[in-house]
Amino acid sequence: MTISRRSLLTVVPTGFALATLASPALAQDDPRAERFIGKPDAKVVVDEYFSLTCPHCAAFAQESLPEIQKNLIDTGVVKWVFHDYPLDQVALTASMVARYLPVDRYEPFINALFATQNRWAFARGADTTAELWKTAGLAGMSRTTFDKALGDTGLRDWIIKTQQDDTKKLGIDSTPTFVINGEKHSGEMSYDAFRKLIPS
Repeated sequence: MTISRRSLLTVVPTGFALATLASPALAQDDPRAERFIGKPDAKVVVDEYFSLTCPHCAAFAQESLPEIQKNLIDTGVVKWVFHDYPLDQVALTASMVARYLPVDRYEPFINALFATQNRWAFARGADTTAELWKTAGLAGMSRTTFDKALGDTGLRDWIIKTQQDDTKKLGIDSTPTFVINGEKHSGEMSYDAFRKLIPS
């Protein structure tokens, strides 16, 4: 079953959708494996550099990406590749947890985090770890796996090193940033504006 950003975002705030996505035990994939949606051999590759605590990234995910997925990704035109570019410690922790889910759970999970960003990332007095655990548990992650993700210093260092390399090699310095077939574009944008950047 294909889970789209649009369908998940309409129900995630209630906490119901993620519970239906996974059984209690999930196979562990390599946390460093590429996370993407779309056809692997699509002619256009879009690399998205995002931070899970970036409001502009969340707005783009909720307002523009559903149309991009419907018209460009699901139709086989675009392969969409996700790249962690955490802007703070909270985003880094969330990225580590997300990467401990199986690859097919990754995109729905980050959708859930974007949809509930104000609750887990910015709510005054919120226990970020506890809120992340609630969402991860709904996605089928065990507490043992969650704690392992939080303690994986190798994954943490890999994300930070990859981020530094992306800054040096590609000039990434803000989120969201999109690299479309090697050409960089920065900032939140509408679907219509984004569509104009995709080669026909």
